[in-house]
Amino acid sequence: MKDKKGFSYICFRVIRFLIWLFYPKITVEGQENLPEEACIVVGNHTKMNGPICGELYFPGKRKIWCAHQMMYIKEVPQYAFTDFWSEKPKWSHWFYKMLSYIIAPVSVCVFTNAKTIPVFRDNRLITTFKKTIGALEEGENVIIYPECYTPHNHIVHQFQDKFIDVAKLYYKRTGKAVCFVPMYVAPDLKKVYLGVPTRFNPEAPMEAERERIVNYLMDEVTAIAVSLPRHRVVPYPNIPKKDYPYNKEETVL
Repeated sequence: MKDKKGFSYICFRVIRFLIWLFYPKITVEGQENLPEEACIVVGNHTKMNGPICGELYFPGKRKIWCAHQMMYIKEVPQYAFTDFWSEKPKWSHWFYKMLSYIIAPVSVCVFTNAKTIPVFRDNRLITTFKKTIGALEEGENVIIYPECYTPHNHIVHQFQDKFIDVAKLYYKRTGKAVCFVPMYVAPDLKKVYLGVPTRFNPEAPMEAERERIVNYLMDEVTAIAVSLPRHRVVPYPNIPKKDYPYNKEETVL
């Protein structure tokens, strides 16, 4: 249970307000694609842009999957350095290692008070699934950014697929087949785009259903991206901005 009255929550509200004040205002397109019932929204991570857009601008009630390491002060430094800055020039590693310790208390304050669900990758994974199912039962959409470091195409990196298993457990508990909604986050355009959902098929073999849904989501996110005006795509890996790919080649007249 998050403390809504303590000092940590007050600090979070201040940080959230400052981010809202200075972060570019985002418009969410395609809201008509959200089903009436709670769903799972799956998109490209775009570094911190995805989570920020989810927290500040996603419509309605929602929860966002968040790496649990960002919620535990002893685990933040190693995770933050590895995930955010390990690809920086080696001569600068000392600075980023120090920075990873400095941001640890801020990280814990933000991610334990925001609309988050901690994601565990060990035997505590069932906790993640239970909290996710609970959120869906409460009518909250659940936002997931499942990219990993394996390249897929110039728009997204490969989506991890174990999150699909939530749908099976949710169906067993409620008898409802949840929808997965593709989402493309485009910070360069100051917009988030929601695509046409696909519904979990409880009759299909689970391995086949994981593959189908993940491929559908990656394909739809890619299709949305390439349909838009030319812009820079914010990739999953932390690379220099000058190396960000474009969504499509420049048209030569």
